[in-house]
Amino acid sequence: MTRTSAVISSVLLFALVARGAPTVQLGQTAVVGRSIPTFSQEFFAGIPYAEPPLGDLRFRPPVLQTSLNATTLDAAQYGPSCIQPLGGSTPGGLPTSFALSEDCLTVNILRPAGVDSTSKLPVMFWTYGGGFLSGSSVVYNGSTIVEQSVARGTPVVFVSFNYRLGPLGFPQGQEAMDQGALNLGIKDQIAALEWVQRNIGKFGGDKRKVTAFGQSAGSILTSILFLNKRVDKLARAAIFESGSQATVAIFPATRRENIWTSFVAGVPSCASLAKTHLTFSCLRNVTTQELLEGLLTSLAETNEQVPFNPVIDGPEGLIPDLPSRLLSQGKFSRIPFIAGTNLDEGTALTSQLINSTAAINASLISGRTPSVSPALLQSSIKKLLELYPDVPALGSPYGTGNNTFGLSSQYKRASAIDGDLDFHSQRRQWIEAAANAGVTTFGYLFTQPQPNGLPQLGVAHGSEVFYVFGTPADTSSASVTISRIMTDFWISFATSLTPNDGLGIPRPEWTQFTPMAKSLMQLNGANLTMIPDTFRKEQISFINSNPEIWHH
Repeated sequence: MTRTSAVISSVLLFALVARGAPTVQLGQTAVVGRSIPTFSQEFFAGIPYAEPPLGDLRFRPPVLQTSLNATTLDAAQYGPSCIQPLGGSTPGGLPTSFALSEDCLTVNILRPAGVDSTSKLPVMFWTYGGGFLSGSSVVYNGSTIVEQSVARGTPVVFVSFNYRLGPLGFPQGQEAMDQGALNLGIKDQIAALEWVQRNIGKFGGDKRKVTAFGQSAGSILTSILFLNKRVDKLARAAIFESGSQATVAIFPATRRENIWTSFVAGVPSCASLAKTHLTFSCLRNVTTQELLEGLLTSLAETNEQVPFNPVIDGPEGLIPDLPSRLLSQGKFSRIPFIAGTNLDEGTALTSQLINSTAAINASLISGRTPSVSPALLQSSIKKLLELYPDVPALGSPYGTGNNTFGLSSQYKRASAIDGDLDFHSQRRQWIEAAANAGVTTFGYLFTQPQPNGLPQLGVAHGSEVFYVFGTPADTSSASVTISRIMTDFWISFATSLTPNDGLGIPRPEWTQFTPMAKSLMQLNGANLTMIPDTFRKEQISFINSNPEIWHH
């Protein structure tokens, strides 16, 4: 759906309103959503929060939408998703039936029926994951969250949005740095939060009570916001699901110059400029289809798992230095948060073809080069491999003994390393830094078994998000119960800044993570309890004591 087709006539608007379609006035524009009687909710979707990033605005920071320039806007359906490979060609990739467009910078709002501008409800602002390459707000239905919030007496407004992905959202290389075009996807997130600050009151939300939450790449983006004090004016709390500031290695923009060159070489009209630093002018004048061709070319020619991701963007940027340095210097917001990981974070992101120590070594060198010292990197990898021996019972998925699922034992070893290096170590580093600074923090470890998943994946990356949104594949009593409890914890935190508001489903107290009590809530339907945050203490301490080696 284009912006033009979204604008509807006053006659149609009158007909929709006559049928009870919810309507909110934004300036001179009547935004017409739709009712969801099954859930007693009202939905407004595809509302532009920024100008279309087309033509000269391509590869530029978002320009906040201050006027819709229309009398009416049809907001009954989601807008298109941002440009990405379709058909599952990337982790979390969308089906081929999904509509894509560069004109994708829109927000969606779901609220309880009967809410108006006087309601002042807390807001839960969702950022999707997908490796900075795929994903969309259309995938995440917040109806269960809103329904449960009403049932427990603490109603919320759910907001989601789209941000630019791949080379359009995360340009790489010297030219992108020179053009001020780095980390555009994060700037999209900031623009969406600024739009919420300006407009959510009209939809019944309270701009002073925004909780930003996200998963994987969405959690990483949200955590990066915490490196800048400006987030204090955009949100009052956050929930991080499997993603911290350096869950993906953070490099200067020039590190992936070859990936940008490969991308441009795949754009037919600009291929001759690929090895110059004069590509942006050409790229702003090609079709979307050509850009997609370039993206697919670059993905085919790289072995990097996350080729387009956030980068260090200088002293005045969003990521002025390695996150580990900023955390150690106390350069982060003091906003309360929940942060957690899943038991087997590394399994779904580790190649099942890995079958030797040499293969693990090569993968680690490739993913962490260039290093401050090649010799130090190699010696650190040697030590890491000693700390994670080739013993299947110690590998991930954890708790599966010597079972290797028909794969090399090195797969479980590599999965354990990847999970700790990218996820568990970074969650621990982040929450400890915040707790030491006096921030109110709560940690979790999601360990709910996944009987419908592949056994070699265990409790894999992304497993928990279905429970938060109330849609676990496993419909056993324990699974459904922990799903409802997790949703309750999340809503409680968003509405009262503690997961322990005493409302909703009976559940144990989730104690705060402090320097003197480093504990996590184990999210498991059969064993919901607090556990010490000491698993693999020696291994994770080694990782976090050498952050520059790993680009953390």
